[in-house]
Amino acid sequence: MLLFHILTLFPEFFAGPLDVSILKRAREKGLIKIELLNIRDFSRDKHKKVDDYPYGGGAGMVMKPEPIFEAVDFAVGSVEARKRRIILLSPQGRIFNQEMARELSCEEHIILICGHYEGIDERVKTIITDEVSLGDFVLTGGEIPALAIVDATSRLVPGVLGSYESVSEESFSNGLLEYPHYTRPEVYRGLRVPEVLLSGNHKEIELFRRREALRRTMEKRPDLFKKLKLTELDKKLLEEMGFGCQE
Repeated sequence: MLLFHILTLFPEFFAGPLDVSILKRAREKGLIKIELLNIRDFSRDKHKKVDDYPYGGGAGMVMKPEPIFEAVDFAVGSVEARKRRIILLSPQGRIFNQEMARELSCEEHIILICGHYEGIDERVKTIITDEVSLGDFVLTGGEIPALAIVDATSRLVPGVLGSYESVSEESFSNGLLEYPHYTRPEVYRGLRVPEVLLSGNHKEIELFRRREALRRTMEKRPDLFKKLKLTELDKKLLEEMGFGCQE
C-alpha cells in the first residue's frame, strides 16, 4: 500500500477529487491511503497563525517553519517506511512528469507539502527530499500540484487500474503519445472509423496504432520524438508515411 500524507492549509480542497472514480476505488481496495493534515493544527500560536512578515521586508507573507516541521514530524512518526519521499510543491522544483510518477509509485510513504502566501520559510527545505513543480507557471498554492501527483502516481500502483496493458499503452508511458481511439457508432456525421480497426486483424491493428502514435508524437510533440530510440519497425513505418528515416 502507498500512503500519502498531504500537508495543507485547506484540507477541504481535496474532499471531492479524492472521493470519486479511480482514486476512490483504489482507497476502498486498500491499494493507496491518503491522509490530510491541516498545517494550522500544528501551530502553537493561540490564533493558529501559520504565516508572518518576511525578514528584510518585501511584499506578502511567508509560511512559518514550526508548523510545517512539526506536521512532517507527525507524518513521519505515524508510519514505518523503508522508502519515503518528502516533497515540497514549488515553482522552483523539478518538473513533474510520467517518469517521476512511475518512480514515486514504488515508494511506501509520500509526504506532500502544499505552500501558500508568498512562499515558505527556506529552512523547511532542509527536511525535504524533493522540490517539485507542475510547470513554468504560478498557482495560488500547492494543492492542485499535490492532487495531480497523487492521481498520476496512484494509477501506476499495481492493481489500481486492474490492467497492466492500460498503463503501458497510455501517453508518455513508452515515450510516445497514445494512438487514437474509436468506439460505436461506426459512422457518425459522415466520419467513419478506420477500416483496419473493424478488420479483426490484430497484427494490422497493432501496426496501425504504432504508426499513428509515431505520427502524433512527431507532429504534436517533436521534443518527445527527438528522444525516442526508434526500432527498425518504427523506421519502416515512418518511411511508409513519407517521413523518411528519422533519427
